[in-house]
Amino acid sequence: MDKEKPKVFENKIEKEAGNNKSVFYSNKEKIEDAPRGNIDKKNINQKINEIFTSSRYVYKADVELTLKSGVVNKRIVGKNSNYLITIDNELIPISDIIDIRHK
Repeated sequence: MDKEKPKVFENKIEKEAGNNKSVFYSNKEKIEDAPRGNIDKKNINQKINEIFTSSRYVYKADVELTLKSGVVNKRIVGKNSNYLITIDNELIPISDIIDIRHK
């Protein structure tokens, strides 16, 4: 009844694994510190897509937009490749958006 169990291959680690110390990620940024000329379009597009794919979005979303010209509150209903479309049929260029937050 006491059968010897098969051995499991164990790979030897010959170097120290310190990956927890070398990797760090943070998504908190201060808007005041963000350079105005260098806008991260991928980050803005990700935020816009998150708003449109969230469970809270049905037809329209109230957002706070930080634009190059200032902060505005808008109700957005759609987007295309270059613009956000508001409920008032206003087109806001995505290239002018510094930050977007769902209210």
